[in-house]
Amino acid sequence: MYISDTHLKAFLADAGLVSAKDFDAAEQEAKESGKPVGDILTAKNAIGEDELRRTYAYILGIPFISLTGTNIKYETLSEIPEPVARRNNIIAYNHRGDELEVAMLDTDDLAAIDFIKKKTRLKVLARLTDVASIKAALKQYQQGLKDNLGDVIRRETAALEKTPEGKEENLQQIAEGVPAVRIVDTLLRHASAQGASDIHIEPLEASLLIRYRIDGILHDAMELPKHAAGAITARIKVLANMKLDEKRLPQDGRFSTEGAGEKVSFRVSILPTYFGEKIVMRLLRDNVSGFTLESVGFHGVGLERMHDAMKKTTGLVLTTGPTGAGKSTTLYTLLDIVNTPNVNISTIEDPIEYQMARVNQTQVRPEIGFTFANGLRSLVRQDPDIVMVGEIRDKETASLAVNAALTGHLVLSTLHTNSAAGAVARLIDMGVEPFLLVSTLRVIIGQRLVRKLDSNKEQYELSRDEQTQLDHIVDAGNVLRALKDEKIVAKDATWKNVPFYHTKESAEHPSGYSGRVGIYEVLPVTATIKEMIIAAASEDAITAQARKEGMLSMSEDGIFKAVQGVTTIEEVLRVITE
Repeated sequence: MYISDTHLKAFLADAGLVSAKDFDAAEQEAKESGKPVGDILTAKNAIGEDELRRTYAYILGIPFISLTGTNIKYETLSEIPEPVARRNNIIAYNHRGDELEVAMLDTDDLAAIDFIKKKTRLKVLARLTDVASIKAALKQYQQGLKDNLGDVIRRETAALEKTPEGKEENLQQIAEGVPAVRIVDTLLRHASAQGASDIHIEPLEASLLIRYRIDGILHDAMELPKHAAGAITARIKVLANMKLDEKRLPQDGRFSTEGAGEKVSFRVSILPTYFGEKIVMRLLRDNVSGFTLESVGFHGVGLERMHDAMKKTTGLVLTTGPTGAGKSTTLYTLLDIVNTPNVNISTIEDPIEYQMARVNQTQVRPEIGFTFANGLRSLVRQDPDIVMVGEIRDKETASLAVNAALTGHLVLSTLHTNSAAGAVARLIDMGVEPFLLVSTLRVIIGQRLVRKLDSNKEQYELSRDEQTQLDHIVDAGNVLRALKDEKIVAKDATWKNVPFYHTKESAEHPSGYSGRVGIYEVLPVTATIKEMIIAAASEDAITAQARKEGMLSMSEDGIFKAVQGVTTIEEVLRVITE
């Protein structure tokens, strides 16, 4: 939105919004820096962003609209997919005939306007709005989807009550009927829009409970009528290619959906319970390309050690942690880094969570005898340079993975242990000889996921008592050294003046958190660690030696990220003590 400085100055002065002195100072700074005068005025708090936007709208003759407190019809709001609305700060709020009125923070965003014209085939009328209006409207997407789901259920479940069940042909008819299709489709869209990683559909005595796992925490989403359970279960079984009439045994399956430019895969598990079949669906966004070690939470010495390990052409790289700790994402990120045209990469997984270009991915099928062990045995005959084994679960797979690392392959895999050092004892317990481990192990990663703070957060400093408590939780001196080495805090900083952050509730993120990031311990298998493995040293002794050599423990890495404002001390303690 171009407005000459003269026009802007005259209007702001006449309206008494900015003094001539403040404007002249901002104008001089604008000439020196090349930034717009308006940006400098808002940066200096001479005028608020929204007030400046209203001023632009008045000068340019563009209508200004406030959507705060306005209830937008869901049909109109959904003309623009939520990811597009959120990314471009643009909201569809009024649809009349062949005209669609949209509220924007930047009416010069012609690419967004053109996209909406092509998508809706309507005449788009752009209006200026403020940040509060955009936030209020974005919140309505969630409520609109929920209300829409309620409307669909109320409209469709009456027919389901009258539908006979029991025979497979009846179940097939129910699953392909309009009510079941609409209910499940809307449920999946709602979960995806909420950013859920898992959907739990749990039969209770008198209702059907829907729960979402968002940022690692389970939340009740809604309760549906009990008689909707049969149709929802049948529809999901059809999508996941499961047996419709099997209600006594657990079943697993998978299906994909595509919408708003995003492809999502759903990994489905069905388990018989006392009140019916419980369904859990894991949502997997198919494209993980573009992740970097830095973006998933690695930094400093740990990051350097990861890159050093990935430059090797042979050896074993392990990531450890409980289910849901982000191990698969770490492995796929590592694969993305080494996925170049001059290497052959093969994987054996259960299940294949993400599809990756130029990577030969194989799904294990235990029911027909195709396990990790015999799959890996076949993989090494496929001339791979890099092998990824989804999980080392048994003695045979462990032995084959170590042998593959010995015979000229770089092998990546996961183990279910609580710490990085715990992987050594686990592999030895599986029958791998210590002398083979020291010949193959390059680096072991221990990890957990913590919730990330929203941008709207509150800074504070530790009291004397809190500093004492911190020293009991972690080696505070070790964390402070790492913070200074990476120039996060000043060289002369003490815990007394190091900032931490509390959550602050916002309309968009009531919990104060948004998204998750990893906290890690990266254990390099150095000469001293190798000697300790041969000498059958304990897990604690290996961890202590690794920390002497510069490793941050997971809890220390969590406190490091708390100082950066990425998470909170409370969140780190919640995850570490679970």
